[in-house]
Amino acid sequence: MSKQKGRGAFTRRSFLAATGQAGAIAGLSHLFPSSFAASAFAIAAQTTATIKGKERLIVRSLRPEDLETPVALLNSFITPNDLFYVRHHLYAPRTEAAGWKLDVSGEVERPGAITLDEIRRLPRATTTVTLECAGNGRAFFDPPVAGIQWEKGAVGTARWTGARLSDVLKKFGVKSAAKYVVLDGADKSFAKIPDFIRNVPVAKALHPDTVIAYEMNGEPIPPLHGFPLRAIIPGWEGAYSVKWLARIELLDREHDGFFVKTAYKYPTKRIAPGAAVDPKDMAPLTGLVVKSLITAPLDNSTVKPGAVKIEGFAWAGESDIVRVDVSLDGGATWREAALGREREKYTWRGFSHEFRITEPGHYTLMARAADALGNVQPVEAMWNPSGYLWNVIDRVRINVEAA
Repeated sequence: MSKQKGRGAFTRRSFLAATGQAGAIAGLSHLFPSSFAASAFAIAAQTTATIKGKERLIVRSLRPEDLETPVALLNSFITPNDLFYVRHHLYAPRTEAAGWKLDVSGEVERPGAITLDEIRRLPRATTTVTLECAGNGRAFFDPPVAGIQWEKGAVGTARWTGARLSDVLKKFGVKSAAKYVVLDGADKSFAKIPDFIRNVPVAKALHPDTVIAYEMNGEPIPPLHGFPLRAIIPGWEGAYSVKWLARIELLDREHDGFFVKTAYKYPTKRIAPGAAVDPKDMAPLTGLVVKSLITAPLDNSTVKPGAVKIEGFAWAGESDIVRVDVSLDGGATWREAALGREREKYTWRGFSHEFRITEPGHYTLMARAADALGNVQPVEAMWNPSGYLWNVIDRVRINVEAA
């Protein structure tokens, strides 16, 4: 087998993952299961390459960039910009602040454009949001689902500062006929891949927590995260928060593009794993589901006997986390964990609990979150052909050394 200089084994999979078009097709392959199920493009694997400024992240695809945060680095309430995961459907455009404008059209009284400077002069608003890719956890579905094989790290929390979308739209006059707000970025389609365009209901768009952001954690938004403008749709799956925002259109109906009509749909009822789903039994994804992530100790780690502290985060999109239970014995018994003091409306909540383990051996630690609506993490995920919303009770296996 041939080798890449300084990169180890060169395989067909790593080649495809490192190729731009292959990465793009792999990122969409879960949306075309009949076309891609037997294709080598169907799964984008981790590569040994790195991307400048994101050297510590796991590369799932080089072009477009799909980068996952290792669980060990998700150890703070706010995720630093350089550690924040990246999900792209198309190639990231080259953008400049100078001359940037946001076009607004459709069901508005005064169609036109607003410049970046004008947006910056509007009242500043900051919303702290845990963003998560809808496919986070796709690698764990059985039977397997094609697409970017995210494990646990396509999630992060940041403070986004900008102008309220409602304040921006107020300048153009929203007509009563407007029902949906279309969000279109500067990234462009290629190779027959549809343009990435999303829409949100007017009510969500006009909510005071929905912002057009130009800062991420107190700095200008980095290019990989949407510089110079990004929509932030709090509590909803991450693909709604369109990057490099360049165009807004208000419609009296849903947008008819691929990423609204076909993509990001979820079964309305439980289906058998591996079964086909009738399109009429699919509905658009919106909010995130209740979920937890154990960040310490790490899976397959070895610890000394004595105090073993389990830590992590739990989140539920638009709902609050009210309880996290943890287990030391694979779910036979549960104890309530302490919740962290840092708490904001659309963010994860830290949790921790200290076990005392004196006997050497293997232990399975588990975390099970519950939200304010009464939703509790399930034992089994609801299988779906796109591999969305994996939220099974989290678990890690550890080894306790002999004293």
